[in-house]
Amino acid sequence: MKEQSKRILTLDVIKGISVIGMIIIHTLLVYANVKSQYETIIGSFIVFLGRGTSIFLICMGITFMTSSHQSLISALKRGILLVFAGLFMNFMKFMIPVIFNFAPDNFIQKYGWHAPIEQQYVYLVELGDILQLAGMSLLFVGFIREYVKNKYIMLAIGLFVALISREVSGINPDYPVINYILDLLFNTDYPAYVYFPVFPWMAFIIIGMFFGKWFQELNYDTNQLFKNMLYVGLLFIVVGAPLVFLYGDYHYNGFYHMGPGGVVYFAGWTLLLLWLINIITVNVKENSFMRILKYCSKNLTSMYMIQWILISWGKGIFGYRQHEIGYVSLLILLYIILTFLMQTLVDLIRKKKTLIDFSLISGDKRILK
Repeated sequence: MKEQSKRILTLDVIKGISVIGMIIIHTLLVYANVKSQYETIIGSFIVFLGRGTSIFLICMGITFMTSSHQSLISALKRGILLVFAGLFMNFMKFMIPVIFNFAPDNFIQKYGWHAPIEQQYVYLVELGDILQLAGMSLLFVGFIREYVKNKYIMLAIGLFVALISREVSGINPDYPVINYILDLLFNTDYPAYVYFPVFPWMAFIIIGMFFGKWFQELNYDTNQLFKNMLYVGLLFIVVGAPLVFLYGDYHYNGFYHMGPGGVVYFAGWTLLLLWLINIITVNVKENSFMRILKYCSKNLTSMYMIQWILISWGKGIFGYRQHEIGYVSLLILLYIILTFLMQTLVDLIRKKKTLIDFSLISGDKRILK
């Protein structure tokens, strides 16, 4: 089986769309005033799109199972790198504006602080986001991929993670370094500290792994995979809906720290959406926009970091949560362009470094000219 046949075009398209989508969402959240976010059609729709984290995580789980890098060591290394990438991104997002004194006062006041805020440096750098979730999750799911060979056991583990998430939330023994790790795993203090704790969000990645394993067993039959997603998705919705709507205080209680019923319910709708997007994708011919989405998918992590850093720095220029939806729409276009320009620059630097490394090995000095 050729490696190319293991790739699922729909997942590349979805991850590419998520890159552009997160620029739109983050720009709105940072620059739009409350009225523009929640009392306009455009703002409300963009806020709704921000609830699409589960689709990215399920896609991550599928590709994790079909990746060419299948060793446990590679998963652990990538997990550690992603955690540190998240810390580096936070430093660039928050500390550079503070150090160079262009962080807006009303952003500082959001946390109830008053300038100067040097004593809060560590707090800002440690804020938990999607990179920390992905990194910490890889430290667990790498072992699942290595030692669990039955897809239904994988699914059971994912559902178990969701099942116990409410019970383990908030564990904190009050030891500094251990506290941070446990906060990333179990924190309940949204929006102040950790947006996506591993419990319950890792459950979506493991559900994706279940479908990735199923994809392998189907001999990489993409059409059948998405049909299976439809059937399982409908089952999850039927099971999750009554839990969410009848016992919401326990099973949902907010998007960022949902309980087991919320995970099953959101996973169901996510699988249904994946099936629908696949129907659209397979009937669309290759075009320039598709190639752009594939490019975004390939560079998802770096573009995620780039857009967040640029948007955060822009608070010192454009202000924080002050603007109407029309002005924010222009900023969205600006940040899409800037993110692609910066990613192009990163690609050029990578290419130059590769050429330099090759020239050192081959001794061909013409490459450096």
